[in-house]
Amino acid sequence: MPVVVVESPAKAKTINKYLGSDYTVLASYGHVRDLPPKDGSVDTDHDFEMKWEIANDSRKHVAAIAEALKSDDELILATDPDREGEAISWHLKEALTKRRSIKKSTKVERVTFNAITKQAVSEAMKNPRDIDAPLVEAYLARRALDYLVGFNLSPVLWRKLPGARSAGRVQSVCLRLIVEREMEIEAFKPREYWQVKAQLTTPRGQGFEARLTSLAGKKLDRYDLANLTDAEMAVSAVEKRALKVLSVEAKPTSRNPSAPFMTSTLQQEASRKFGMGARQTMNAAQRLYEAGHITYMRTDGIDMAPEAVMAARDAIKDRYGAEYVPDSPRMYKNKAKNAQEAHECIRPTDMTKDAESLRLSEPDQRKLYDLIWKRTLACQMAAARLERTTVEIGSDDGQVGLRATGQVVLFDGFLKIYEEGRDEPVEDDDKRLPQIMQGEAAKFDAGALKSEHAKAVEKAVGEARNAVMSDDGATLATQSFTNPPPRYTEATLVKKMEELGIGRPSTYASIVTTIQEREYVRKEQNRLIPEDKGRIVTIFLLNFFKRYVEYDFTAALEDELDSVSAGNEDYKDLLAKFWRDFSAAIAETSELRISEVLDVLDEALAPQLYPPREDGSDPRICPKCGQGQLHLKTSRTGGFVGCGNYPECTYTRPIAGEGAEGEERLLGEDAGDEIWLKAGRFGPYVQRGEPTPENKKPPRASLPKARGQFLPGWEPDGMTLEKALTLLTLPREIGMHPEGGVVKSNLGRFGPFIMHQKPDEEKPVYVNLKEFQEVFEIGMNRAVEMLAEKRANPGRGRGAAAKPLRELGDHPDGGALSVYEGRYGPYVKWEKVNATLPKDTDPKEITLEAAVELVNEKAAKSGKKKAAPKKAAAKKPAAKKSTAKKSTAKKTAAKKAAGDEG
Repeated sequence: MPVVVVESPAKAKTINKYLGSDYTVLASYGHVRDLPPKDGSVDTDHDFEMKWEIANDSRKHVAAIAEALKSDDELILATDPDREGEAISWHLKEALTKRRSIKKSTKVERVTFNAITKQAVSEAMKNPRDIDAPLVEAYLARRALDYLVGFNLSPVLWRKLPGARSAGRVQSVCLRLIVEREMEIEAFKPREYWQVKAQLTTPRGQGFEARLTSLAGKKLDRYDLANLTDAEMAVSAVEKRALKVLSVEAKPTSRNPSAPFMTSTLQQEASRKFGMGARQTMNAAQRLYEAGHITYMRTDGIDMAPEAVMAARDAIKDRYGAEYVPDSPRMYKNKAKNAQEAHECIRPTDMTKDAESLRLSEPDQRKLYDLIWKRTLACQMAAARLERTTVEIGSDDGQVGLRATGQVVLFDGFLKIYEEGRDEPVEDDDKRLPQIMQGEAAKFDAGALKSEHAKAVEKAVGEARNAVMSDDGATLATQSFTNPPPRYTEATLVKKMEELGIGRPSTYASIVTTIQEREYVRKEQNRLIPEDKGRIVTIFLLNFFKRYVEYDFTAALEDELDSVSAGNEDYKDLLAKFWRDFSAAIAETSELRISEVLDVLDEALAPQLYPPREDGSDPRICPKCGQGQLHLKTSRTGGFVGCGNYPECTYTRPIAGEGAEGEERLLGEDAGDEIWLKAGRFGPYVQRGEPTPENKKPPRASLPKARGQFLPGWEPDGMTLEKALTLLTLPREIGMHPEGGVVKSNLGRFGPFIMHQKPDEEKPVYVNLKEFQEVFEIGMNRAVEMLAEKRANPGRGRGAAAKPLRELGDHPDGGALSVYEGRYGPYVKWEKVNATLPKDTDPKEITLEAAVELVNEKAAKSGKKKAAPKKAAAKKPAAKKSTAKKSTAKKTAAKKAAGDEG
């Protein structure tokens, strides 16, 4: 019977249901071959020949497929219907041919389906084809480019910028977007403006709000009321005049639904509505696809199969009634330049099934399916009909004009089930106005805005006035300032990448994830913020490899790769053209000394590093010693600004500027010593004095943390001399133990603890304290008692098994997944792989999917994988494995660098 190969066991299980016992369905577990992490894997001297290697953990899967082919002479490659899927099929065919598992008589066919349903799978089996050579060549070109950039550029970064991790063809451009947005924010100068509104009533006593739109007969622009004086004059002008309704205009309008999801819009909407990251979204979508619930989730397409459109219309009619079905189906046309990426939109395979009827147990899958189902039905529903009313109000002399707006929904249409989220909040016009008639008086609603005025005043800084109210409390002017452009979320970053033509559906998630894993970017409150090392890498690339981080160049290269996949361009010509210029740039930069590189970067970053000081003094003069010149420096943790008089002066601060978090700060003096707050590799700390030849390591203490967060009251911003002196009392001697030896308390990487070593003990005994304050307060009796308990019951460190906090279920590859409490905080355990939970993840809320992702990432990084069942007979390739494992840590880093674009 034919051997059918797919990527994952979950997909294999679903397909096996439809094909039955006439087929053998096996999983390749993703890519089976890759370029080895060493020089020469892409041979630029021999027509870009690529040397592939089967990964150690893939050997058993290839062997299983080869074993099945011994009794079956037909191979059906049913991997995903995109470039990556085509590449996996090609790799499998090549690997099996090389080991002679595919013979001349073996029939090899390729089938693709956009959804894992019985009908789609059966139809695909009736229409097999050959492997798409142009699509494979596009993959080869991308993989070669990623290797050439990563393997050649990353070592330049390591040598010139200590602490830099890697560079990538697309990741570096993506990082540039985030860094440049941060620089825009830092350079932004807010502009003041004021807005005036009045609370009015109709003759029938119904209230409504109107905003001032014209003053002294002139239409007001945003910045016309520029200060407090202007605002006071405007409020006075409004409150002194009688107002009447000049016109009432009600206009019917309609809103059409958004197009169905493609990869980028699904990632954006999941981020807006649920705060899900790009990878988290794609993992949940992958599971839904493999279970047969949705169509393929990596696509640039928004068109929908005709039968799916009709099914959606029928489902809408059955659920909501005929009035919600438009007269004719809505048709959406693909905008993707590359037809290979433009599969059908992401939609449910069965329109009649909502999330509840599927009974999905995983929260991420349930939320995402509900989103996809609602968006799909909404895109085929009738438009929403609304009525927008605009009321113009003015004084008889024409000196003052106000406007009230309102909007009501006459027929909800698609809004009944779905409304697209927004990246940034907008003013709400969806309020209903009372009945207002032209010519009638609009009277002031006395006192109506007093509470709003009081709230505004509470937010005032110092004695500055930020609100002006009329004497009757019905007219209010409030101060506002323009805002800098917002930091990117994962959703808005993917949207920007899509607009610029950077990346493709199959790479968005991996790119956004990679720059966070490289510690170039951190995510706070769902916003992406560049780290110092990310800034330095970006400025370095902009100065020495500018062409390769230009948006136009990267987008043009993507277009060329699309041209290769369409069969219109030779991929080796593309590689030769790229390598000619790129290798020259690498050679030129390799000759530069680190000091030369830092001089260039220091000059390029000068406006950000050394902004003008308020006192007019030279911003490059060290604020600590007053003599040395500040200069950009690098360390393993990234870039920083330091004094040129080092080691006499040890002043440092982050590259974000003076006053930024991380700048060292003098807290005061104690016993003749200066007490400093400083920033180090492991975070902020306090220090007594400075290093001297006699005292090279002055006393210091880290600021206390729990699970990665500063303890309340011990944040760097609130650090005082008194708190610093308290920390510097550590380690604290509690007293002499009855059996000899001093008992001490201190703070460590894992929190507060006590320690003691008896005269006859080889090692000290440590006991963790639950509360931070105990490190200063615990007495001798309690300490002796706790140490005795620890010695009597050493704990699981000497064999006792830990009990899980939660049992999550089984890993797709077999084996239980559970959550435990550990020294580093909660972690997920699978077989021999332990993965610490991110600090913002609640162990009670983590899903099986998220846990699988964490342990898989940890296993990939550490090289750990679940051991395959061992057979009695020894295999010949075993000898080669030891050789493969000899790659150094640097080569492992190079492998990540060379392959981080997906």
